[in-house]
Amino acid sequence: MPGRLTVCPTPIGNVEDLSPRARRALTEADLVACEDTRRAGRLYERLELARPRLVSNHDANEAERARQLVQQIERGARVVLISDAGTPVVSDPGYRLIRACVERDLEVEVLPGPSAVITALVASALPADRWRFEGFLPRRAGELERILGSPETVVAFESPRRLPASLGALAALAPDRPAAVCRELTKLHEEVARGTLGELARRFRDEAKGEIVVVIAPAASGSGEPDVAFAVDALRRLVQAGARPRAAASVVAALTGTRPNDLYRALTGRDPRE
Repeated sequence: MPGRLTVCPTPIGNVEDLSPRARRALTEADLVACEDTRRAGRLYERLELARPRLVSNHDANEAERARQLVQQIERGARVVLISDAGTPVVSDPGYRLIRACVERDLEVEVLPGPSAVITALVASALPADRWRFEGFLPRRAGELERILGSPETVVAFESPRRLPASLGALAALAPDRPAAVCRELTKLHEEVARGTLGELARRFRDEAKGEIVVVIAPAASGSGEPDVAFAVDALRRLVQAGARPRAAASVVAALTGTRPNDLYRALTGRDPRE
């Protein structure tokens, strides 16, 4: 009889968040596929569980590893898929393995459990009826404008090193947009900082520490907040048609309820007072 693949969320910080069902899966596994065998080994030590065979399953080897693991499952192995923390596949490896099992008509069991994405979304106190996950925040200004134009709440990961620059770029486009920076969720030094993008950019001027999730309110939040991304795009089109940036920024600001200096800065990257 074939075995099965169990997709098992692991704690994002606090080991007490591991469910009894997930603990049983980790205990009964014949084989555990994980991003980093060392981190998985430490998890088993913290949980005081006997460690089964651990095999790496990361971006560089996932395609070949999926083929090998499917063969093990077909021979009857109980394989458990975990990531370094949280729910596998959500910005982590695992998709190829799940897809391979489904294509071979093998059982795939998915356990509910810890997720930094969901935890941050709820903790942000921002609208959660419609939302989307962006992975890591993009670097390009145009992509950040797209995020700020989203009609849904946006949840994204960010590295501690990049956080000040990303918040600064977002604040330049939409300083009054509500947002939250969730840091070290479920851990000893957990912090949920809520405010506008402008306030958060000032608060996190220096490099932060730990695992970080950023949550950004939707453009159409029902508060009457102007759509800055739309205004910047309109300004860009006017300038491309031959209009002078400063004059065009004043016109677009008057029509959209935005601030001309913010639009000029977003378009040119320069301070309008220079």
